[in-house]
Amino acid sequence: MSAEGPPPPAGPRRLPGRPPVPVRTKTGVVLLHDEASGNAYTVRLKLTKEVHLLRNAGDEVTISVEYLRKAPSFLKLPLGSPGPPSAHSSRASSPLFDSGLHLNGSSSHTAPSSPPSPVANEPKYEKRWLDAWSVPLSMARISRYRAGAETLRPDAFQVVALDGVSSGLLQFPSTQEHAGWLRAVSANISDLTLQTMEMTNKCCSPCDQVVHMGWVSERLEEADRSQTFRPTFLALKGPSLYVFCTPPVSILDWVRAEKTYNLCEVLFKVDKPQLPDACCSRTNLGFRDPDFGDQGPHCFSVQVGRGGSHSFSVELGSELAEWEARFQRATFMEVQRTGSRTYVCSWRGRTLCLTVDFALGFTCFDSRTKNILWRYKFSQLKGSSDDGKGRVRLLFQNLDTKQIETKELEFQDLTAVLHCVHSFMAAKVASVDAAFMDSQSVTREFMHSS
Repeated sequence: MSAEGPPPPAGPRRLPGRPPVPVRTKTGVVLLHDEASGNAYTVRLKLTKEVHLLRNAGDEVTISVEYLRKAPSFLKLPLGSPGPPSAHSSRASSPLFDSGLHLNGSSSHTAPSSPPSPVANEPKYEKRWLDAWSVPLSMARISRYRAGAETLRPDAFQVVALDGVSSGLLQFPSTQEHAGWLRAVSANISDLTLQTMEMTNKCCSPCDQVVHMGWVSERLEEADRSQTFRPTFLALKGPSLYVFCTPPVSILDWVRAEKTYNLCEVLFKVDKPQLPDACCSRTNLGFRDPDFGDQGPHCFSVQVGRGGSHSFSVELGSELAEWEARFQRATFMEVQRTGSRTYVCSWRGRTLCLTVDFALGFTCFDSRTKNILWRYKFSQLKGSSDDGKGRVRLLFQNLDTKQIETKELEFQDLTAVLHCVHSFMAAKVASVDAAFMDSQSVTREFMHSS
């Protein structure tokens, strides 16, 4: 236990027949357990004048502690600025403070004190936050997952800083308190991430801007088919989706990504929650109801070339909606920047090329002679099918005869080609009717303010 308050006198006081006891202000911690709810509460005790009473109370002391139900809402108020960090604090100021009652010292960083005591010599008291330890929120992440499990904690989470410093498990007495703090901490992390993005974009060209980035949990499947989760940092920057183990803190870090994918060749997909019929109402999805916690997890997948896929989850429904919207925006911007993409293909032993063009649609030509074999607009594509390996069948409507014409092609990476076609067609529709894409959003209607 650490000593706080005014420094002790020059020498300890001695009572007859008792060892000397220093006159100091002590800080103690007691863990209270509520048998009704199973919750545990940590209470920090400040002993000032009481130390004199305890010193003279004999060999046995009984302390009665009463739980004040109004205390949580009272402690949530910003009662003052944090004082100087204690000896146990290793980081800068943080919103994670423990409330305490302090003797008024010489510090100028305290809140206005209470009315003066009638007795001039008695100490004056004031309320302020105690900075027990701090966790920097810039590039920090939040986790509600239980260790080694796929389930989420309903009333607790932890905050992990960029350098690995953790807040420890923060448990709340009610779901409402948990939801409020979860959204508040998440909002602060998002604001700081946005500031980092703005600084990064000042050093990047207009065609290589960061559109969105942040922490997600990636689902990994082990050899024994068990599932584990790991924190992963995703970023949408310029033409690519970046996958990092740790966030990039400088321009040089962007070349150290674990994986990169071209945005035109990936497909973002929101995973709808698999809930029982009785629980499928939108209010139970954790997106809207302010009186209940965000139920989660909120999952999405990113399908990449050659049949690969990544599964991710985020803590809040609003985060999922933000990722969906930013993915669409980044993909549309990349389609408009590139204008077209060409893929080598074949049919009946003949080497061909298929160009997907934002303005012209589909064009197939001979790779050797460059002669155009056929051309169709996006609006003429009426259907498609594939064998799951490399062959695709495209159904186009002839504008003159109104008949359906079938074109079959084979590609080395069919998945990338199909994703590219989807990206170009979605961007084309969005350029004509932006409201259409909003209507297709799975999470847009659930998005709520943090």
